[in-house]
Formats: sequence, C-alpha cells, structure tokens
Amino acid sequence: MMELVIACFIGILIGTTTGMIPGIHVNTAGAILFASSNFLLTKVSPEFLCVLMVSMSIAHALIEFVPSMLLGVPQEGTATSILPGHRMVLQGRSKEVIRIVSVGGFGAIIVTILMLPIFSILLPFLHEVSKPFTWAILLVASIYLTYSLTSNFRDFLWSSLLFVISGILGWIIFQSPISSGVTLMCVFSGLFGISTILFSLNDSSTIPHQNPFYELNIDYNKLKSIFAGGITGAILGFLPGFGPAQGTVIAQAVSGTNDCDDDDTVNFLLATSGLNISDCLFSLIAIYIIGNPRSGIAVYMSYLLSEMSINHLLIFIFASLLAVSVSLALSLRLGDSFSRLMGGVDYKKMSLGVIILQIVILYIFIFYYKAPPLYMTLALITSTAMGMLPHYIGVGKSHLMGVLIIPAIVIYMQMFA
Repeated sequence: MMELVIACFIGILIGTTTGMIPGIHVNTAGAILFASSNFLLTKVSPEFLCVLMVSMSIAHALIEFVPSMLLGVPQEGTATSILPGHRMVLQGRSKEVIRIVSVGGFGAIIVTILMLPIFSILLPFLHEVSKPFTWAILLVASIYLTYSLTSNFRDFLWSSLLFVISGILGWIIFQSPISSGVTLMCVFSGLFGISTILFSLNDSSTIPHQNPFYELNIDYNKLKSIFAGGITGAILGFLPGFGPAQGTVIAQAVSGTNDCDDDDTVNFLLATSGLNISDCLFSLIAIYIIGNPRSGIAVYMSYLLSEMSINHLLIFIFASLLAVSVSLALSLRLGDSFSRLMGGVDYKKMSLGVIILQIVILYIFIFYYKAPPLYMTLALITSTAMGMLPHYIGVGKSHLMGVLIIPAIVIYMQMFA
C-alpha cells in the first residue's frame, strides 16, 4: 500500500508540473509514461503506474486552471472558463478566482464519487442501449449545443461552419500515423492557446494590482453549481468527443447560471471547473463501469491492466481523493504566489513569452516522436488561423471542439452503420 501512496505523490508532482506549463496536455505525459512502460514494469507493478497516471491526471486537471486564469492560456478543459475568469483577474480578483475553480473541482470529485453507485447501475444499461445510436446522439447534441451557444441566426450559421471545418481538420490530422499525443498538443495549441494570446495582443491589456483580500462563502446556489459540475462531468465521460466546452451548456441548464451576469460568474466558474475535474475522474472509472476507456490516460491504463476489478476501482478512488486534496492546497499556494508577481509584469512581453514557450515545447515533442516538422508546422499554422476566426466573427470558441466531435461521429457511424 505504501508504494501506491508514493506513486500517488509522484503523479501529483508530474501533474502539477504539466498543469503549470501552458500548452502541455496530460495525455502527452501519459504517452511518455506508457511508451516507457516496458522498462518501468521491470521496476514497479502495473497498479503503481496506473495510480501514478490517475493522480497525475487529477492534479493536472486542477492545477491547469492557475496558468489559464492568470496567464490567459486555455487548454481543452479550461477554454470556456477563461473569459469570465480573466475578467475577474482584470478586476484584481485573482486570489478569489483561484479559490473558486479549486473548490469547484474538489467538490465535483466528491459528488462524482458519492454518485458512483447510481452510475454503476444505470450507465452500463444506457451504454448498451445507446451504443448503436451514439453517432446520432453526438450529432443531435452538437446541433442543439451549437444553437444554444448562439444568440441569432447569423451566429448559428458561422458557428456551424466553424464546427464543421474544425471537424474536417481533426479528421485529417488524426488520420495521420503521427502520435495522437503530439497531434492533440499541436491542434489545441493553435485553436485555443496561441490564437487566443495573439488576438489579445491587439488590446492594450494591463494587469492591475491584485486584491490581497478575498471571500468565498458557500451557499445553496454554489453547492448546486458544484453538484451540476459533478453530474455533468459524468455525462461528458459517457459521451465520446464531448469536452467541458460542450458540457458548460448542460451545467448552466442544471445550475441555472451563465457567464454574463456578474452575480452568476462565481457559480458559472464553480460548475465549469467542477465538470472538468469530474470528467477527468469519470473517464477513468468508465473502464470499470462500461468497460470502455474515455480518455488517453484511461486507454493507457486499460492496456496496463488486463482486467479492472472492484479493488482497482477502490484504489483509484482513494488515489483521486488524495490527489485532489493535495492539489487543492498546491493550487491555492501557486495561485497566490502568481497573483503577487503579476502586478509588475508587462502583459505583452509575458504573452509573447508564453507563445514562444508553447512553440518550443511543441517542437521538442515533435522531434521526440519523430513527427514530420513541416507537416506539423502547417497543422499549427492552420489551427492557429482557425482559432483566430471566432474572435473576429464574434462567436464562441467552443464550437471549435468539432475537431474532436466530428471524427467521433464518423467513427461511430462506420462502426454501427
């Protein structure tokens, strides 16, 4: 048991490191671990590696909100929360926003674990019944969510076009023999990272003095938002290709919040951060509930374990609780340290530095995985240009999640047509 606790803390350390580096996806770290598994398994057990991956993914999912909120570099899980969160940072409320997203993630994990018995009974049946119609569910849900995220017919048409062309990009790039870890990193860096920062350089943004005082009182509405995040995360773990961007609409409907009304911003952030962490956990335990991994880390774990038993599930739940508890403390400490340093930082220089860092890290992995540099450069330029479009058109960037959803729809249509 002690070796599994050690594995958990090693995972937390790795997840904290990857979460704090803009542009690094947790699946990339998982891919490196899995690629080294033949050697590692001569030293440690498969359970050790799996616990390490579980705690790493949980820690990454919570810690990644720190650079997203304070530096404005969203990843897949933080893309929807970056705008209201960054608004609060520009109001000098960085310490408050870090506490909101941290508490939301921690609370959602607890909700997901408490609801696990209900999920274990209902979801296997629903999974078997809906499997042949998964492509239709994804298609209908995508149309509904695209409509829900737009305010008029013009925006709906543009959003639908962005959804389709991002899906075409996803289908093309994921059909290549290149490692999915580096292709995902490339596409998300362009669509949600570099493009967002480049657009922000057009504004003369400055980082104001951050308020050292903060207050977060948990009331009924906040508890409802945390609960909504936990439930929505499980739904996302059940639907392949859907990410927190799409789950935001579901969470808003359940919690009755939005990101426009300042009074609801806190509840919105609680729900969206909660669904990100809950989705991370549920995608792992879906291996046991429905026998189907729902994330890159879960796929690696399914290869390491020939069969997942109830004992494995209990160990992973314990690792998740330990990881999210330690990560909560780390998130608060790192967030507070960053907020103290932000007042004297040149926003434009910091943004350019983050872009350069993302590109350098990306090309390190491109050469590590021996991916063709020219092809990946073209993919990065294309995804960055595509990521700029929503800013100029005036629609949400969540529609670019078609990069994952449309390939999933096509694959399921081929499987069950």
